[in-house]
Amino acid sequence: MMDMVDSGATRRTGDPGSMDTVTRIKAAVVREATPGERRVALVPDAIDRLRPAGIDVLVESGAGDGAWLPDAAYADAGASIVSAAELYRTADVILTVTRPSPAAMTELRKGQAVIGMLAPLAIPELAADLAARGVTAISLDGLPRTLSRAQPMDALTSQSNVAGYKAALVAAGEYGRFFPLLITAAGTARPAKVLVLGTGVAGLQAIGTARRLGAVVSGYDIRPSSRDEVTSLGATFLELTSVGSAAGEGGYARELSPDEREAQQEELSAHIARHDVVITTAQVPGRRPPLLVTEDAVKAMAPGSVIVDMGASALGGNVSGSQPGETVVTGNGVTIVGAENLAATVPAAASAAYSRNISALLLHLTSDGALAIDTGDEIQAGVVIAHDGKIVHPAVAALVPASNEGDTGVDGTAD
Repeated sequence: MMDMVDSGATRRTGDPGSMDTVTRIKAAVVREATPGERRVALVPDAIDRLRPAGIDVLVESGAGDGAWLPDAAYADAGASIVSAAELYRTADVILTVTRPSPAAMTELRKGQAVIGMLAPLAIPELAADLAARGVTAISLDGLPRTLSRAQPMDALTSQSNVAGYKAALVAAGEYGRFFPLLITAAGTARPAKVLVLGTGVAGLQAIGTARRLGAVVSGYDIRPSSRDEVTSLGATFLELTSVGSAAGEGGYARELSPDEREAQQEELSAHIARHDVVITTAQVPGRRPPLLVTEDAVKAMAPGSVIVDMGASALGGNVSGSQPGETVVTGNGVTIVGAENLAATVPAAASAAYSRNISALLLHLTSDGALAIDTGDEIQAGVVIAHDGKIVHPAVAALVPASNEGDTGVDGTAD
């Protein structure tokens, strides 16, 4: 069932005497409030693509500063530069990179929509709060990644691509030696041996970047289908005999059983000890990331070795001893980087990619100058989390305590 969310904004078209009107929707770009977040949800180039669909763009003053996009660039592209107060008062749709801040939550009103990477499986209480406020919550995290028509909207892929690139650069910066083979008058420096654990989008980009930097690279993944992707980049695919295929749904690896995980860790430890740099990328949506590098494996590495843990988060990480957003050096001289939110450290490239994703999704959701919410649509079924005062995404609804249902209007079934 399709539900039209009417913006109520109109403009006249045609000749001066015409009374024909076309409904317009106001999409607002907020200034991100999360510490260290330098990305912006929409770049100026996207504005021309949205206008013909009946979408006018408001931009909070300073929203693009972190990505070196001044207010003037947005104004020149046709956006209206407004204060935060005016933005929340007049916007129909709020465009954000991450989650609304606590202060922003108090400004949201019934009938508005929020589109961003809301991480509803990790923070279901946010979805419940938005539903209770009558706000439509749309999260790019839930996009069905195997649908070919959804690929232009796939923000997880675009941001993982940026993060994987930066992970290799971070590793090279922390490593106290060269990545490439160097033959000089002062002697020969052997190339660094790099192991990438998890070869999804981020892992493959880390492999490609490390290879371009001259390292000797190996990759490992529990999905056998990734072998060809790894070798196509000139890296060696690491074979483990202790764990079979663990391909899951939606482009992700499934979670290993405790016995499989223990066998994997034991066999991996010997390989890890032979590498100078390890980059880990394994994540399970909404759950604690799998532990790939144990304390014993870290202790077996040589002094000066580097581990970049892209799975580091408040839920845990892939590496024993890693802390999100922190770099620690162990007693045996191994540097462990808890690489939290790497995409935000490449803000211009990450914002440009994310802008294309969120623009494509917004255009998909918009019909006749209004949001057309239809959870019968395959794409919307994945991304629409809350609507009309209810949580409509079954997986998120299942995470909300039953005791909250009466307060939030939670409903585990789609409209």
